[in-house]
Amino acid sequence: METAYKALQISPHVYWVGAIDWNLRSFHGYRTARGSTYNAYLITGAQNVLIDTVKAPFFGEMRSRIESVLGENPKIDVVISNHAEMDHSGALPQTCEWLHPRRVLATKQGITALKAQLHWEQTVDLAGSEPLRLDGITLRFVPTPMLHWPDSMLSYFEEDRVLFSNDAFGMHLASVERFDDELPPELLKEEAGRYYANILWLQSGLIQKLLATWPTLNIEPALVAPDHGPIWRSQFSQILQYYSQWSDKKPQNKVVIAYDSMWGSTEKLAHAIADGARNAPSHPTVQLMSLAKNDRSDVIAALLDAGALVVGSPTLNNQMYPTVAAFLTYLQGLKPKGLVGAAFGSYGWSGEGAKQVEAQLNAIRIPSCAPLLNLRYVPTASGLCEAAQWGATIAEALNAGL
Repeated sequence: METAYKALQISPHVYWVGAIDWNLRSFHGYRTARGSTYNAYLITGAQNVLIDTVKAPFFGEMRSRIESVLGENPKIDVVISNHAEMDHSGALPQTCEWLHPRRVLATKQGITALKAQLHWEQTVDLAGSEPLRLDGITLRFVPTPMLHWPDSMLSYFEEDRVLFSNDAFGMHLASVERFDDELPPELLKEEAGRYYANILWLQSGLIQKLLATWPTLNIEPALVAPDHGPIWRSQFSQILQYYSQWSDKKPQNKVVIAYDSMWGSTEKLAHAIADGARNAPSHPTVQLMSLAKNDRSDVIAALLDAGALVVGSPTLNNQMYPTVAAFLTYLQGLKPKGLVGAAFGSYGWSGEGAKQVEAQLNAIRIPSCAPLLNLRYVPTASGLCEAAQWGATIAEALNAGL
């Protein structure tokens, strides 16, 4: 049967049957500049198993890929839902209506989430501690609650040694290449880091626990197949190492300065602070990021290998600037570790903006490494020198804590 979309065989019994979303530009509130994939996987044998589905609008693409393997009237015996979020389960009702699988399996929390989200009458059984044994197919399930939803789990196909890792070890990256060794390593690190920082950072403690217990799981995958981005067949040890580093983040000699400016005064201070920090004896890496020009998720990604976050805001209507407030709210939800911070700003009347930034950094538990810098109106030459010295103070405080 000729189909528009073709499946890709990734192991003797497993095919990738997902979809590519070239135009996705926002996910979970962060910028996905390179799009994404919604990866679903078909295990073939005497009985056929589908691992996850795709976002609802991409059902037709997934269906076409399945038909390219199994023909016009395919038979799927079991559907596994590793994670109930809609980019993986959105097409599940259409899939069940089309294929009439004998069983749909999920964790206990997954069953609850699927019923609550999809409002459909399909029976969903529990994926328990015992392996699912079909004719020639053995699947083991490893619950990973809060990585990154309460229902999340891993599924391991023993015969082909394929680990279906759901959102773990994934990234938002649309490409025709399906495997890690078909893409530049620096691109993989960048996008995996961006994904970790914006989705998984707040779960770093749980990730450390998972990595600590990894040797006891008796999982030795030849392939690790996440639900977003490429399949790991050559560099899984590398992504494990990155996850170990990111989840146990230590301060590094890098300063990120995030700011916005109303009439340019806060921006002048930001540039002077950056110059002062860079020219300090410890010579940290400095990344200056205007929140008017950079998405907040890009700033979050920059913080993954930083040691200090410096945030600047003017005062507008007795408040910090809206873009700065939005950034700090987003940051607070991620509970970042391994950072020190400082606040600065300019003002014309009462100067609450920078003070509120300092208070918010303290609420996020980013300890201060320099006193508040809050200058009135347009900074003079001496004010810029003060800002540069303040930047050097931050750099030295950071270096002392490394």
